[in-house]
Amino acid sequence: MNLSSHRILVADPIAAEGIERLRAEAEVDVATGLSAGQLIERIDGYDALVVRSETKVTSAVVDAGRRLKVIGRSGVGVDNIDLDAATFRGILVVNSPGGNTVAAAEHTMALIMALSRNVVQANISLRAGKWDRSRFTGVEVLNKTLGVVGLGRIGGEVARRAQGLMMRVIAYDPFLSPETARKRGIELLPLDEVLRRADYVTVHVPLTADTHHLIGERELALMRRDARLINVARGGIVDEEALGAALKNGHLAGAALDVFEHEPLAADSPLLSLPNVIVTPHLGASTREAQVSVAVEVAEEILLALRGDAVRNAVNLPPMPQEVLRRMRPHLLLAEKLGRLAGYLADSAASRLELRYSGEVAETNTALLTRAAIKGFLMPQLSEHVNLVNAQAIAVRRGVAIHEEKTSSTEGFASLISMRVVTQSGSRAVAGTLFGADPRIVGIDGYRVDFEPFGYMLIDNHLDKPGMIGQIGTILGNHHINIAGLHLGRASRGGIAVTVLSVDDPVPTEVLNMVRQVDGIEDLRFVDLTDDR
Repeated sequence: MNLSSHRILVADPIAAEGIERLRAEAEVDVATGLSAGQLIERIDGYDALVVRSETKVTSAVVDAGRRLKVIGRSGVGVDNIDLDAATFRGILVVNSPGGNTVAAAEHTMALIMALSRNVVQANISLRAGKWDRSRFTGVEVLNKTLGVVGLGRIGGEVARRAQGLMMRVIAYDPFLSPETARKRGIELLPLDEVLRRADYVTVHVPLTADTHHLIGERELALMRRDARLINVARGGIVDEEALGAALKNGHLAGAALDVFEHEPLAADSPLLSLPNVIVTPHLGASTREAQVSVAVEVAEEILLALRGDAVRNAVNLPPMPQEVLRRMRPHLLLAEKLGRLAGYLADSAASRLELRYSGEVAETNTALLTRAAIKGFLMPQLSEHVNLVNAQAIAVRRGVAIHEEKTSSTEGFASLISMRVVTQSGSRAVAGTLFGADPRIVGIDGYRVDFEPFGYMLIDNHLDKPGMIGQIGTILGNHHINIAGLHLGRASRGGIAVTVLSVDDPVPTEVLNMVRQVDGIEDLRFVDLTDDR
């Protein structure tokens, strides 16, 4: 896809290599230091926005960026971006979590060693003209226990480096399996147990509502009196007031902080007067290599997003490895087509969408498939932009409950996706599978059918009696509408049948009304499953 017509605004300083990568494919403007009002005035007309931590992307900025498709954060955290506002607008938010992994892990290890050997305090003392060796006797990290809170990219790299220093590593991570941790030589424990046992505790979790003040007064009281605390993750995870009190009364041996709840750290912060505290001004990602890496990484993510390709580091989409995503593409198309079909069949506002994954597809991460189905369902009903980013948020906001289940039962198919829509007047159900990589609809309201979900269609429920299809065909023919294919499903002779007529062109309302007048027609829907919607 040619991106030459796309415009990208870089609002914070990033490495020149990242800007060059963007300029290789799109038009790029660099305008740093903009005030909130200036950014709101300027953002309209840009397809992408690049920031670091300085610029605040508020809901007002999101609303003003009417062309925005993607917001990129050069770095890990996205707490300066209104994620809810961006998600509801369907704006993809990406970051570059891998680019500063080594830098943050190395800074963590530097702080651990500096705490252990009183490096900073001894340096200050010597520069003041003192030679006080006995005052700065340190401790070795050999055979000490490091407690890692969060074994993600950075936490995992810290653990590896600590093991290289012959430290024992224990960890708390509710999202990691004990088996995976064991393979890394790490014992997974509850948070309280990690705090009780560790000589050093290092924090590597994102800042969320759940992790705000994760390490507070109660948690600090659990730590050993000779323990040391390190935070190179996000300010606010550690309760700084409680930490200051614990250090002042001698409960902890020391602390090293690179991040703070309010940055820059105030000059009168009590932490600055404590001799057993090391502070650095948010330097975790501040290496030349990391700055280049995060800038290039976020540039690549933005270009992928603008091209409509799958991104690796979407913050407001379910995570899925690239290889898995490539394999899932046919199922994603199937899920969206099923949703579109269900959206046309539903005759009133939906209160519940039920997704059932059967067979091989049930063994995969289906979160993105569910979003694709919801997106498809909403598209025939809404004029606003719906995509994988905002589909679920829009559905929930409209009062639609989403239910997902998985089963090994496949009704004879290797994989089957079924979708049921519950409305005030009843429910409609569709089911589909893949023939090779091609999506096929194999069920409508329990009737077995078999057709490809593409193009224009007439789908009707009618009494199964001679001449029904002929009458419909005559009406269409008289109005120069060509039938491209016919698919019939019925439970028994003479009962209700489902007919799917593929047609070459849209069917006008007046023609639909004529078909509805045919004796025996119980329900008739025009369905648009073209790919250019």
